[in-house]
Amino acid sequence: MGSSRPFRPERKDPVEPLPDLGSLSDDQLKQLIDDLTREEQEVSYQRRILHGKIDILRAELVARLKRSGGKSVLDHVDVESLTRILTGKAAPPD
Repeated sequence: MGSSRPFRPERKDPVEPLPDLGSLSDDQLKQLIDDLTREEQEVSYQRRILHGKIDILRAELVARLKRSGGKSVLDHVDVESLTRILTGKAAPPD
């Protein structure tokens, strides 16, 4: 993840509405329950993985802040110079 663009997981299609439940047979209804239960278990697993990653990243951030005495890594950034560069009013530094 060395890119300057933040990582964004791909989003799936929006939630699909339920079919007309009255038109489903008992077997189709049971299959739909099984399918959705399996999908919920997969989502739950992914959520636990994401929470673990978030915990690791937060611990790393806390460790870095402790090493820097609580100073942000952005404390040394020249915001005015960066603003001029981003608005096209100045050339980027060499």
